[in-house]
Amino acid sequence: MDFRCSSLIDYSKRFDTLGIESGDAVRGIIELMNASKKRMKGLDSMRQLVSWAVLSVILVLSGQHVSAQDVSVSELESTFLKNVTQVTSSFVKAGEGYFSPDGKRIVYQAITKDYPFYQIYTQPLSGGRPRLVSTGRGRTTCSYFTVDGKNILFSSSHLDPNMTATEQAEIKQQEEDRKNGVRRRYSWPFDPNTEMFVATPKGKILKRLTNVEGYDAEGAYSQNGKLIAFCSTRDGDPDLYLMNADGSNVRQLTNAKGYDGGPFISPDGNWVVFRSDRKEEHMLQIYVIGIDGKNEVALTDTTGVNWGPYWHPTEPYIIWSGADHSTGGRPNYDLWLAKYSISKEGTFSIGESVRVTENVSADVLPVFSPDGKRLMWTSTRTDTHTSQLFIADFVLPKK
Repeated sequence: MDFRCSSLIDYSKRFDTLGIESGDAVRGIIELMNASKKRMKGLDSMRQLVSWAVLSVILVLSGQHVSAQDVSVSELESTFLKNVTQVTSSFVKAGEGYFSPDGKRIVYQAITKDYPFYQIYTQPLSGGRPRLVSTGRGRTTCSYFTVDGKNILFSSSHLDPNMTATEQAEIKQQEEDRKNGVRRRYSWPFDPNTEMFVATPKGKILKRLTNVEGYDAEGAYSQNGKLIAFCSTRDGDPDLYLMNADGSNVRQLTNAKGYDGGPFISPDGNWVVFRSDRKEEHMLQIYVIGIDGKNEVALTDTTGVNWGPYWHPTEPYIIWSGADHSTGGRPNYDLWLAKYSISKEGTFSIGESVRVTENVSADVLPVFSPDGKRLMWTSTRTDTHTSQLFIADFVLPKK
């Protein structure tokens, strides 16, 4: 059966009248189905794939012209955040967004109602519809623009040889959870089929960067574009690694028991900030380590969780998300900011942390724009309490 059928071509032509992104999306679906049909067993599975693919495109098109929505903030929040807007809304949930080098576009991960796993999307901030970057299948995460802004780094498990079974198992689990009213605790699976890729904004994969057994993800470029810091389980435990931008010269940066992940290289290229639960499982704290693997130090050590750290691009500040787990009940995550300093002896430290948000909803995964003037983060402060992306003008503390 050839999926270059007239009906899908007709859809592609109709979508082209709305914009090139939609036509590309449908053509991508056709290519995906042709590439996948040999692995699909049974007509029902094939119909299911067609349904997921076409409905995902329709959902994206339903929110094709993304308009920012103004959001009110508290008095404390208004000290740091001005002109807060919600910038995604056409997805079941969306998050972990990053700015392009020119600050005009964003890339992020999102879930549609017709597919169980996150996929990668990009969109302009001036108004426009999301464009699918990843293949449309598999678990995807941790997208990041190349330093020239032309391409996108992301991680994906779409090459999983048992992809259909993986998808069906997740769908079944989610259906059972809904039926039984179960709300699963957030847990990110370290899928061993996850590899790192570089693709064009239109979704053409240009290069596979990793090709070893284990989870390879959570990658981000250094400011000069020469290095990528990432997390890998290739040695049996999630640790930090560095590699050249072309995937060569891989070297291990950390080797502690527990999870080390979410690394970002400092603007000067000398440090890597990351999260780790090496002290207590699941209780993440913020750490920093020299790019040479020396001078590692914990920056937080609380009775809660601190994670998702990110560097300010021009001033000596780090921002992250934290929650107090000492009081019992469901903790609430807010954004925190601290100024850092480096002694003459090379010791890295931070000053007193300052609270940036205090909403009853969760605020996580904050990132600065390249000029440091805006902040983007993932929050559930939406009408439906689902996670979406928000952007605000950011005001640093007075010196």
